[in-house]
Amino acid sequence: MTIFGVKPVIEALRAGRVTALAVSVRRRRGLTELLELADRRGVRLRRVDPAELDRLAGGAAHQGVVATVRALDTYAVADLVAVRTPPLILVLDGIEDPRNLGAIARTLDAAGGSGLVVPERRAAPVTGAAVKASAGALVHVPLAPVVNLPRALGELKAAGVWTIGLEAEADQSLYDLDLRLPSAIVIGGEGRGLHRLVRERCDWRAALPMRGRVSSLNASVAAAVALFEAVRQRSAAAPAG
Repeated sequence: MTIFGVKPVIEALRAGRVTALAVSVRRRRGLTELLELADRRGVRLRRVDPAELDRLAGGAAHQGVVATVRALDTYAVADLVAVRTPPLILVLDGIEDPRNLGAIARTLDAAGGSGLVVPERRAAPVTGAAVKASAGALVHVPLAPVVNLPRALGELKAAGVWTIGLEAEADQSLYDLDLRLPSAIVIGGEGRGLHRLVRERCDWRAALPMRGRVSSLNASVAAAVALFEAVRQRSAAAPAG
């Protein structure tokens, strides 16, 4: 896979995933950390002209840095449950924009979440654009691709994880739920929301309280609000000191 941008490449170097690195002959400043990491990792470095970087990045904004990385590791749903106690998992149902996937992964990493469950089909692919939107977080966040999302929710429930579908039409507020419990928050695609079978598998359906004229949030923003409500509740429950 090809990724680009200074921060994503630094994170991929930290994770030991970069196999080759190309840097613009015109880019000299702001690369000290990246070049030191590449040297420590023994990563082959090429200095190339900007036109070659444009070609390697497929025309995307690359900040003068493009890297080839090994494919990301994937996990089983049960692996995500075991990452930390209590689990805090995001399940993505119909998120098809790689930039949304990246933004969600970045927030999940910041919130200390356990990982992402995503469908293998009809879902945003993990691309260079997704990794860039995640500021490199996608190389760290455990990812569990599944064939059948309702079945994956069943696995989570069997493991003692409460499944919560975010829906604008839900009668209950997310803020009224106890997110200190093992939780998997399900985020639907923009416009379409949760698929029927996914909705029916959720233990709870909950909404984010909206006070303005717009009735919904971007999927990545909704995920961020939900995740940090869980962080708030869990932090408040933690003993002082």
